[in-house]
Amino acid sequence: MSQLQVELVAADRKVWEGEASQVSARSIEGDLGIMPGHTPILGVLVEGEVRIHAEGGVRTATVDGGFLSVDHDRVTILAEAVDASGMAN
Repeated sequence: MSQLQVELVAADRKVWEGEASQVSARSIEGDLGIMPGHTPILGVLVEGEVRIHAEGGVRTATVDGGFLSVDHDRVTILAEAVDASGMAN
């Protein structure tokens, strides 16, 4: 099964990078669920939780807004501030 290549970046650091089977986030147009094979998209995120379904479980981070880009199974999430306390497993 193919995987997503995910990168979560705050303004001052790379928070997390790795493979995932799914990414969920909330955009200004509603909830997004990204899985391998998703069509390219650029979404504007609102403050809320980002969920990354990676090996070993679901990792969560809270973002203050930002952008989510999907292209060829690469997901990049950019935010000014990221609370990554839920990223450790």
